[in-house]
Amino acid sequence: MDERREIRVSDKDRQAAVDRLQAAMDEGRLNLFEYDNRLAQAYQSTTYGELADLFVDLPAGGSGAVARHEPSAAAARPVAHPEAAKVSLGLPIALKILWTVWGAVMAINLTVWFLTGVGNGELDNFWPVWFLVPGAALLAATVGVQAIRKDRAQRRALEPARRTVKRIKRR
Repeated sequence: MDERREIRVSDKDRQAAVDRLQAAMDEGRLNLFEYDNRLAQAYQSTTYGELADLFVDLPAGGSGAVARHEPSAAAARPVAHPEAAKVSLGLPIALKILWTVWGAVMAINLTVWFLTGVGNGELDNFWPVWFLVPGAALLAATVGVQAIRKDRAQRRALEPARRTVKRIKRR
């Protein structure tokens, strides 16, 4: 088993580890800080031993690809919960929370505005419009984050080709 720990991992193995870490975070086994640290370590790992160390305190029930140290199984094994994979393609959890809070604040303020306006007989002064300013800022942040995530995903997808070009240029 020790010699398996020294075998170099492929990009697909790293991606399987990242998917397993995402599933662990979605299950609540890792907080955002732990997930971020382990994600960086997963992308920097070069051997199966380094990847396996990321999952020492996590159950082997997830995708199990890294825990078994099987290169072919790691690449071919699907994510345990397809719904979790679909959710992870959307917004980051922090933005989901911010949008939920903003939506709740807007709903409460619209309700208060409507009830006070009906009680006073005046629905002229639409003061909840000011809550659209933080909403616009949140929208801009969301668009920016999504653009950054898309750019990073494209760079990750091109990284194996870049390494190959560098190797060819060295020769």
